[in-house]
Amino acid sequence: MIALNLGSMSSLERAAVRRFFDRASGHYGDAAVLQAQVREELLDRLRLIAVEPEVVVDLGSGPGMAARALAKAFPRAEVIAADIAPGMLRAARRHAGLLRKFHRVAADACRIPLKSGSVGLVFSNLMLQWCESQDRVFEEVQRILKPGGFFAFSTFGPQTLWELRAAWAAVDANPHVHDFVDIHDLGSALSRAGFQEPVLDIDRVIRRYHDPGVLMRELQSIGARNASSARARGLTGRDKFRRMLAAYDAESPRGNAGDPAYSVSATFEIIYGAAWAAQAPRGEFAVHAGSLRVRQRP
Repeated sequence: MIALNLGSMSSLERAAVRRFFDRASGHYGDAAVLQAQVREELLDRLRLIAVEPEVVVDLGSGPGMAARALAKAFPRAEVIAADIAPGMLRAARRHAGLLRKFHRVAADACRIPLKSGSVGLVFSNLMLQWCESQDRVFEEVQRILKPGGFFAFSTFGPQTLWELRAAWAAVDANPHVHDFVDIHDLGSALSRAGFQEPVLDIDRVIRRYHDPGVLMRELQSIGARNASSARARGLTGRDKFRRMLAAYDAESPRGNAGDPAYSVSATFEIIYGAAWAAQAPRGEFAVHAGSLRVRQRP
């Protein structure tokens, strides 16, 4: 495992992000149900693309499930699992078997410690929302990709956890849920970085829970905690937390009518993106409206 010195974040604290995911590394795989679902969808989409990369990078690899799948899909390729959290990379060692080997690199997605033009495929599942600058990440991915290399990613859109955001807004003015980037802004950022033929679409997934507390415990167990530099410090008081739960109950659509025990809903807006690295020196590429699609699953 190769270590990389990490710099500072402004609105997102990189040290906090790394700490949260370090703590979650031991049980992430058991709790990250939605992340696994999105990972499989992204892998399925990748199977439709005619690529034969010699080097594959799983950027924001977590405990390495996608890296293992990528090593199986591309048995002749050198697969690299890259993540900001050393704990996640230690957990990934369990998924790097004798037949499905991959390397592990501790790295910040804004400063990837790989040579320019050395990678054929970059795969990134639900990592981008933890980065301060999507422009910087896309520039780095473009830099390390070979001309004509492929980039496949997923991230959360701005409607993600709107119920939780609204519930906290009814209690105080502090940021409790991250701001997520809109699909059109992501498309523009891909174009600015020089990617060609970018295609993006949205899948809205609604998950149901017994109560808001179960949702919050799930988020904490996978490391998805508030890392904003503007977040309130210290413990949240019980009274404030109870008022937030009551507000969530009032805001959230009722759960599954067939099972009233699942009384609240949480929305996750998943953005899937794919693009080719520039074949020629970087220029401007338009993102056509027809390449942006939305679908919703209950």
